[in-house]
Amino acid sequence: MDELRPTDPARIGAHRLLGRLGAGGMGVVYLGRTDEGATAAIKVILPEYAGDEEFRTRFRREVEAARKVRSPWAVEVTGAETEGERPWLATAFVPGPSLEEAVARCGPLPARGVRVLGRLLSRALTAVHTAGLVHRDVKPGNVLLTVDGPRLIDFGIARAGDATALTAAGLVVGTPGFLSPEQASGDGTEAGPASDVFSLGALLAYAATGRPPFGSGAVDALLYRTVHDEPDLAGIEDTGLRALVADCLAKNPDDRPTTRVLDERIVEDASKGAADWLPDDVVRLIADRSAEMLALPDIEPTMADDPVPASPGRRRVLALAAGGAVVVAGGGAFATWRALRDEPAGGAAAKSGERAWIIGVQADLSGARKAAGLAQEQGVRVAVERFNSREDKPFTLQVKALDDGGDTGRAVKAAQEFVRDRDVLAVIGPTGDAETGAVLSVYDEAMLPLITVSSLSIAYAPRSRKSFFQAAPSYAVLTEPIVNRLVVRPGVERLGVLFDRSGGQAAYMGGYATNLLTGVLTTGTTYPRVVPAGTKDMAPVIADMLTHRSDALFYAGDEAGAARTARALADTSFNGPRMAMHTAMGPGFLADAGDTATGWEFTAPYTDATAPAAEEFAAAHRKRFGSAPAHWAAEAYDAAGLVIEALTAFGKRPARTALVARIATSVYQGVSRTYVFDDDQLLVGNDAYLYRVEKGRYRFVGPAPKTGT
Repeated sequence: MDELRPTDPARIGAHRLLGRLGAGGMGVVYLGRTDEGATAAIKVILPEYAGDEEFRTRFRREVEAARKVRSPWAVEVTGAETEGERPWLATAFVPGPSLEEAVARCGPLPARGVRVLGRLLSRALTAVHTAGLVHRDVKPGNVLLTVDGPRLIDFGIARAGDATALTAAGLVVGTPGFLSPEQASGDGTEAGPASDVFSLGALLAYAATGRPPFGSGAVDALLYRTVHDEPDLAGIEDTGLRALVADCLAKNPDDRPTTRVLDERIVEDASKGAADWLPDDVVRLIADRSAEMLALPDIEPTMADDPVPASPGRRRVLALAAGGAVVVAGGGAFATWRALRDEPAGGAAAKSGERAWIIGVQADLSGARKAAGLAQEQGVRVAVERFNSREDKPFTLQVKALDDGGDTGRAVKAAQEFVRDRDVLAVIGPTGDAETGAVLSVYDEAMLPLITVSSLSIAYAPRSRKSFFQAAPSYAVLTEPIVNRLVVRPGVERLGVLFDRSGGQAAYMGGYATNLLTGVLTTGTTYPRVVPAGTKDMAPVIADMLTHRSDALFYAGDEAGAARTARALADTSFNGPRMAMHTAMGPGFLADAGDTATGWEFTAPYTDATAPAAEEFAAAHRKRFGSAPAHWAAEAYDAAGLVIEALTAFGKRPARTALVARIATSVYQGVSRTYVFDDDQLLVGNDAYLYRVEKGRYRFVGPAPKTGT
């Protein structure tokens, strides 16, 4: 929850406002409390919509319908004002975490938990549909978990402009990745109750596997896969659950079960509350959320008189009393709340009893990207050791590295450990996009600075991003030098763009942005071609590209696909420029492509040890580790240097919040680039580097070309 702003009202209706819960396209959501002690989430509509009479009519109608929703598994409407200058709607406040956060932090739910979730939410949707509403945005973020079951929120209220995505066909209402094919098509088809069933199926798949069934990434890609591709249900081992989810995800609305049929089909129920169907980690997370209510103004804790002894791993929150007070057993919520914040550093204490100053490194040190992860850890260690060697250093730093193996579940656990260690002042990492997306909320809650140099996603799941710094150019930014290098040259009119699905979301984002920017930055045209995952013979694809007069080629995919493309291209008369993303730039490409790799170029977000600016760092790295720094080491060295410079600006040990603010306003000259962040804490600038294959090796060419150079 954020603090109220000076422009925010003090009261809305009978509610005294306590803080901001969030803001969206339609309005601001506040946390309020009545004089009787009841808390509520209050959505206040923005003036531009409040002045639209058509909107007011629809809002009035939907509020009336929402008041008729009667289900213990859907939040209750507690008040509304539809005629005032700023219309608002109040619903009962649920202090539990969202399903999205619970899965991101604690991993997928067990099969029984998913079935219970499905049954209770089907009952909530039955109540919504009975009231004449269609939710239209059933997603993990709109399901809150409590001690006695889930709560569906935000049903059918002012959905017209909220959570929309523009497509070529028009407006799509809902959240890409969880909306139905009839919503994703954007053809104006009205979403009915069956659409909510499809979204529920996508939600259950997410709960069971930890990922959306149609992947993630660019909006257009999600919409296309939702309409045309089969859902990815790998990881749902329970055959009955898998069949149920698949039925919900039928493309044809008539083939999906109704919510009443789902209720009858699922036999499990949550007869004993959260302890009966949720994992321990999730229950502890619920306890923590509930305990945070204790910090709200004018809300006093009410503790159980006779606590029931319980082992620490099985302590449970028993109930939420009226007005937000928390009743717990065995120390429960309050004990968990304190433990998460006051746990000792676990051996990281400095000598002579002083508090340690620690920079954390969260990286993939054992998985698919361990080379990048290890390079980043080494870069941070060189930066810290060089700082500690200074005679005038105002403090001594330590490095704490945790291996997440490139796994989102392990990534969340590593983030939680860093957050609990109060001596960790900032963290460099994670290595990959998926791990970064999974841990943002963990770091954000603790306001622990998180600085990634190798997670380049164009957009992460919606979050406040208070403490997160993307200290690297995104996939979209990296495409500008690709266009400048390939298209802005004599003899090139059409760029062939190969999207290889084997490269995953990184490849899709890079290819998509390249295709889009070509028309923005140049007068050239493109011929985009999607290559299905698993394609082995690239010869027909290359022939098609040349038939459509492609005189330059960009490949967005992985090493193996790039090698197949290089071999197929070598069998033709094509002699134009060819490039690929850095995701395909590895030893596998050189080995598999052989001589056909010669002349291929790559743009990358990382510099090289041979760059003049990296000379001093490279020498220190060789002295410490006996080898030249690998790719990504210099960027991690820079990130650590950015943190160190921010720390030394304080006269004493800073709070994490203060350090976030300092980093956000820093201008730091690093080995790789100058680090400056915009208001969203994204890296300002489009510095990238160019590599070329010569004599079987990657040769560092230098900075990649920019527009106008």
